[in-house]
Amino acid sequence: MVRKSKVVVLLVAAVAVGVILSAALDLSPLTHAVMGGKGKAAVAQPAAVPAAAVPADPGAGVRMLPVDIPALVKGVSPAVVNISTTQVVKFNRPRTRTPFGRQDPFEEFFNNFFGNMPREQKRRSLGSGFIVSDDGYIMTNSHVVEKADEVTVTLLDKEEFKAKVVGTDPKTDIALIKIESKKKLPHADLGNSEKVEVGEWVVAIGNPFGLGHTVTAGIVSAKGRIIGSGPYDDFIQTDASINPGNSGGPLFNLKGEVVGINTAIVQGGQGIGFATPIQLAKSILSQLKEKGKVTRGQLGVFIQPLTPDLAENLGVRGKQGALVADVTKDGPAEKAGIRSGDLITSYDGREVREEHELPAMVAATKPGTKVTVKVFREGKELSFPVTISEMEGEAAARGSEVEATKGVGLTVQEITPDLARKLDIGNLKGVLVSSVENNSPADDAGFQQGDIIRQVNGQPVPNVAEFTKLMKKHKGDKTIRFLVERGEIRLILALPQK
Repeated sequence: MVRKSKVVVLLVAAVAVGVILSAALDLSPLTHAVMGGKGKAAVAQPAAVPAAAVPADPGAGVRMLPVDIPALVKGVSPAVVNISTTQVVKFNRPRTRTPFGRQDPFEEFFNNFFGNMPREQKRRSLGSGFIVSDDGYIMTNSHVVEKADEVTVTLLDKEEFKAKVVGTDPKTDIALIKIESKKKLPHADLGNSEKVEVGEWVVAIGNPFGLGHTVTAGIVSAKGRIIGSGPYDDFIQTDASINPGNSGGPLFNLKGEVVGINTAIVQGGQGIGFATPIQLAKSILSQLKEKGKVTRGQLGVFIQPLTPDLAENLGVRGKQGALVADVTKDGPAEKAGIRSGDLITSYDGREVREEHELPAMVAATKPGTKVTVKVFREGKELSFPVTISEMEGEAAARGSEVEATKGVGLTVQEITPDLARKLDIGNLKGVLVSSVENNSPADDAGFQQGDIIRQVNGQPVPNVAEFTKLMKKHKGDKTIRFLVERGEIRLILALPQK
């Protein structure tokens, strides 16, 4: 009996010690559950987290699970569509340069044995979109429908429609298309992407790999991401699975509102997708519907990030904003008195935290509007009334360029400060070759994507407008001579005219 009593005493002591250690070490809720603890809350609020981090508004709980996601998906899915496009591509047998010169001795061989091969082929691609009005307007990505000869939209119930491209905006990669239906169509509600917070749950619906309606869920991983896709980069990053075919599809919050358009992925990355904020899409929706293109405002400044060294040099330590590197001559900013070295901290009453925020603000401003721009200069905050002008029409410039290079197979673009920074281009004067068509005269002449054209027939090329003028001027010449910069070398290329 004595030995049994000692065993009982030891067991009781062991349990007591365990309880004391559990309390002292603050074991996890799982351990408490296993041990039968009921006194502690499942998750204790860390002392380091401020009280403001806990939503005071009970309605904010919509961001928190559990939410009936199946019911949400059932409600919004009819507004999500699958998009397939067809493009007729004309091509010739690829030609390669050989030691025999331009006259390839094997040309006749290929012509004899492969001469009956088709000279054109239909290229198909897939994407997603969402209906924004009951009369059939649909938003998607510009790259989903660009150059398409035929666009087909498939609804959730498998009904198919031929769609018309109403308008596109390559700078933001947003497009508006339309289908004609005899009935009113279900459409998605557009939310407010500015109110989306990091960590908030979101749902993506689309057509990945052509599989049809597919639902994925995750959280907002970050906001304001810059991925180098254009001047208005301001992406929502999410870990909701996005794959090829999801492009143009909606990103929903847990209220069932569209807060983003799924646009890009990181090749080889896992759990990294990017969506265009719906606020950006809403700001150009009416223009796409009415004009088929977007007219933007222009401030006339070249901006750059404010680095710690520059902040110290300018005496603006701790300040946020967009640093003015230079102003365009006779532009709105110069006329108002803004100059190089100014730090723009506010635009039209809105705070400018980082430089990439300013272009989108200005672009969304109607030309002719007077706004107040606040800058930090030499330790003082100054305000300037600025009348925003219209950005030079990209469509008109591109149309002239296409006409000037028609049949050449060469496409060029402006060397912007942002592009120069990304490509490490020191001299902004010239034009960048953005594409060269296979088997075109430009391809035969030796042009490559990424080349910088500095001169045309010995005359300097400062920008696309001047390039277009020179190409038109020398259109009747037998050969046009180009001074091209390619990396560390310079070379002269001759382009024969037809």
